[in-house]
Amino acid sequence: MLKYVGKRFLALIPIALGIALIIFSIMELTPGDPARLILGPDATAEAVEQYREEKGLNDPFFTRFFNYVYNAVTKLDFGVSYRTQKPVYNEIFSRLPTSLKLAMVSMAFAVLIGIPLGVYSAMHQYSFLDQILRVVSMFFIAVPPFWYAMILMLIFALNLHWLPTSGSSKWSCFVLPMLTLGMPYGGKFLRITRSTMLEVIRQDYITTAKAKGVPQRVITRKHALKNALLPVITTVATSFGGLLGGAIITESVFNMNGLGSLIVLSIKLKDTPTVMAAVILLAIIFSLLMLIVDLVYAFIDPRIKAKYAKT
Repeated sequence: MLKYVGKRFLALIPIALGIALIIFSIMELTPGDPARLILGPDATAEAVEQYREEKGLNDPFFTRFFNYVYNAVTKLDFGVSYRTQKPVYNEIFSRLPTSLKLAMVSMAFAVLIGIPLGVYSAMHQYSFLDQILRVVSMFFIAVPPFWYAMILMLIFALNLHWLPTSGSSKWSCFVLPMLTLGMPYGGKFLRITRSTMLEVIRQDYITTAKAKGVPQRVITRKHALKNALLPVITTVATSFGGLLGGAIITESVFNMNGLGSLIVLSIKLKDTPTVMAAVILLAIIFSLLMLIVDLVYAFIDPRIKAKYAKT
């Protein structure tokens, strides 16, 4: 098991390098001069050229890329933001807690409504409530998040005055963003849980347990649900990684001071060091989540644990 974990940690190195090269290339290929964007349209050509020399923007592509990688690996220096002239990790780590809070509360909400309703829907297949849940879940999956966010703001903030429309200074500010992100993922978890449960409850060992007179709640909880959770866990983990990086629109709509809004602002200004550091951090978090999922698999399924013991 320890050998496997060590291999997975070593695999983070090429993943981070590959992502860094891709992001660096994309930022270089997009139109616009970061010096001109940051200094403004009124800056003189001399000032723009001086800024480019100071930041090394006139160096060749691979020279700048390898300098960035070398400083990041040897000095843990991910560069200075073109926009704020401060180390990029200062602003990233100041905004990361907001994104983590939003992702965690949204994921908790989605899991609490999606998995139990998915189990109920599977155990009452083709019932009236099952049909309703399937239609509602598909609706929330299909609705664009920005439209849903504006509807929530119109109802609960502008008309009822129950919740704030922006900010992240208090927990009430997270309610509307949580609903915006949590409902689509809750619908996704509901459908996945339902489909996996339907597949599991048709297995022979479930039929045998019913024939032996085992109570239905015991079959559902101890036999069916345990095996049906494996693909659900994978979906939850990948969705959490997606929430961290994919809450850009939600953070922008609700004016939250999170990592997503920082990435959007940095892309507009071609602030390459900030974009690269933020995306690499999200990629590492996502890779660690996948490692945790694999380890959780080992505790849920003894067959997987036995396989890990041989590696």
